[in-house]
Amino acid sequence: MTARQLPLDLPHADSRSRDDFLPAPSNDAALALIDAYPHWPAPLVALVGPEGAGKSHLAAIFAAISGGPVVPARDLAIDALPGLLASGALVVEDLGEGSLDEAALFHLVNLAKEQDARVLLTARRAPGTLAAGMTIRDLASRLRAMPSVALGPPDDALLAAVAVKLFADRQIAPDEALLAFLLPRVERSIAGVREVVAALDREALARKRPLTRALASELLRERELSSAAVPNGADGRNS
Repeated sequence: MTARQLPLDLPHADSRSRDDFLPAPSNDAALALIDAYPHWPAPLVALVGPEGAGKSHLAAIFAAISGGPVVPARDLAIDALPGLLASGALVVEDLGEGSLDEAALFHLVNLAKEQDARVLLTARRAPGTLAAGMTIRDLASRLRAMPSVALGPPDDALLAAVAVKLFADRQIAPDEALLAFLLPRVERSIAGVREVVAALDREALARKRPLTRALASELLRERELSSAAVPNGADGRNS
């Protein structure tokens, strides 16, 4: 029986500096927005894209450049807004995910314009798509008018570069055979590459084996068999 150990679930934080951001056609407009600070088309601009597209990395770069704090949208509160905007910049993460204090967001929109501050919002959907559910009509109209920059789907070159970076963050140097095998077989998203890299790292540690093409093939085969054994909807995720 193959020796197996229980790997410690230690955090592997991705580096989110400007130098570590990987430019690509899918994110060039978003990166240009950050680099153009403070010369933006409006005080509030949204970065829009799927999970793992690079929104939080760009938000971290903006926070470092501007000196602005980062706050989840669900934690916005009217009383905290003057302090949050004290630097003249702010990042609001995950707009549309979880609960939201509409009055606080409406106050933020107005205060940012009054102070000519720069507020970067991240969201999976354009802010205007959230307007229909708003009870404050003026806030709904402001969200519809808010400019946004979309992060597009990654191309092959970006996925490969991201995989190399994520492995490097875990002190792993993947060879070309591993990458050539892995990339065509994973979900074509940065989030998908991140999840598989983490799984491969865990399995390599647990099985006390070097991270090779053979291990990747074994792991992906096991994942396919496991997925096929679970009826649709039985895992509790949306179909």
